[in-house]
Amino acid sequence: MEELKKLEEVQRMITLMESHALLSPSSSDKHHSNRFLANLFLLLIQQCGDLDFKDKLTLINQHLPKISGSFLEEASLLFNLEEAVLQTESKRIANSNSDLEDMALVGLDAMQRANSTLEDFCRSYFMFHEMDINKPQSIFKYLPLLSFTESYIYQMDGLNEKIVNMQTSRVGAVERKPHMEVSERWIGKLIDMLKNDPFGPLVGQLQHHGLLTERINEELRFGQEYWDLERKLCSALVNQTEILVEDVMRAVHLKSFDYRVLNLLLYQLRGEKVNDVHMEFLSISEFLVEVSDDLFDYEAKYIAEAEEKYSSLLKTLDPQLSTNYQRRCEEATKEGGKMSGYPLGTWNIPPAIVDEELYRSNWLNSESVVPLG
Repeated sequence: MEELKKLEEVQRMITLMESHALLSPSSSDKHHSNRFLANLFLLLIQQCGDLDFKDKLTLINQHLPKISGSFLEEASLLFNLEEAVLQTESKRIANSNSDLEDMALVGLDAMQRANSTLEDFCRSYFMFHEMDINKPQSIFKYLPLLSFTESYIYQMDGLNEKIVNMQTSRVGAVERKPHMEVSERWIGKLIDMLKNDPFGPLVGQLQHHGLLTERINEELRFGQEYWDLERKLCSALVNQTEILVEDVMRAVHLKSFDYRVLNLLLYQLRGEKVNDVHMEFLSISEFLVEVSDDLFDYEAKYIAEAEEKYSSLLKTLDPQLSTNYQRRCEEATKEGGKMSGYPLGTWNIPPAIVDEELYRSNWLNSESVVPLG
């Protein structure tokens, strides 16, 4: 969803540019020109030390005439290493034998990024298995497979984000260079992998260790569906096509699939029967957390329904487990920078905008725009 947020910011900036007649004139590369300008304006409004808007505009006016095409070419060669990396990766994949392609491999970066999720999972979910987070043996006994699984998922998620980044930042046909064809082929390889069988190697490992179940398989399929939706939503935002609320809601429901995979895997590792009441309760809890993290203008009725279901399921838990989980929610809320009496934080529902045109007009009139000239 991070890429979706970035694209949403770009689209909001383009809307603002349109209201101030700052859009690029009609041309074949109008779309790319407007995205470039929007990203430039977003950069200008970012905080940078003690510089105010006037200071930034002064710097631009002073240095823009000195910037030449040759300087940009040199800077591109120095800093834009992504295409070189893509070429290297594509060659490596092409030269890999089939045995290596079937292996589930994870990198250090994916393991580091997965670490915070693993910590949260242990602190929030172990109690549902009557495991003590303060006993190291409880963690290290199951850590290898839990860490490997979450790291693999993070690696695939990073791959999906790379596809989104490349698809939304492609240059126009006039600017296309020969080495871009390698990038296009690499994008195709990544999309094929994510669409066809992104979890194949992981499934093979779990099956080899006798840990694979149909429910784990189902959650992994949900993960693949989530990545498909993420690419679809980002593409729609970039191309200014319709975004369906149903797609957004479905993506939010699917996003925490990795927590459910880890939880189901822990049941298998411990030789326990899955507790469906706990799974349902944790699922609605995950949904509320994702709504809080990802959506700004979410209809109050959906939040109310989810909170009502959460409260109802909370009462079905063992009293001590219920108390421990609510305490953990409060800890997680504080650690995330949100102080709240309610265990899942507070909701800030924006007021309804009855007259959108009037609202936009009032908002634009309250903004002071400093000219570039």
